[in-house]
Amino acid sequence: MQARTKFAIGAAIILVTLVWLGWLGAKESKTYYHTLAELSTMKGPELHQRMRISGYVQKGSIRRMSNQVDFVLTEQGRTLPVAYIGTDPLPDTFYENNAQALVQGRLGPDGRFVAKQVEAKCASKYVAAPGQAQASSYAGGGAQQPATAH
Repeated sequence: MQARTKFAIGAAIILVTLVWLGWLGAKESKTYYHTLAELSTMKGPELHQRMRISGYVQKGSIRRMSNQVDFVLTEQGRTLPVAYIGTDPLPDTFYENNAQALVQGRLGPDGRFVAKQVEAKCASKYVAAPGQAQASSYAGGGAQQPATAH
């Protein structure tokens, strides 16, 4: 076999491998957004895809365990049990009453959603409470106050 033929075969194998790895990576990184109402209508392979779901954290449903946090999301009378197994700490606003959360992960075979990421909606919006001076966080000022409902 000539050197050019060996080189062409090797290059083709590398190219096919890179294309295959790229396709797998793109397929795995897709995240679909669904509502709790849509989950009840999904069937087959749709149920096993990576997805994002938002809802309200049910009051009193947060339970910490050694390696996970369990809670229940609710929306329009529907509920979804969630097991968060990520490594990042949960946002502070997650523990407020009627906190909105956005979870990302997969639906397990038992109907429990296994989340790798949890975000509290609007967690970055903080303003001083009415009648109080706004503290500067850059000068080592006091704690920030959560935003009030508008």
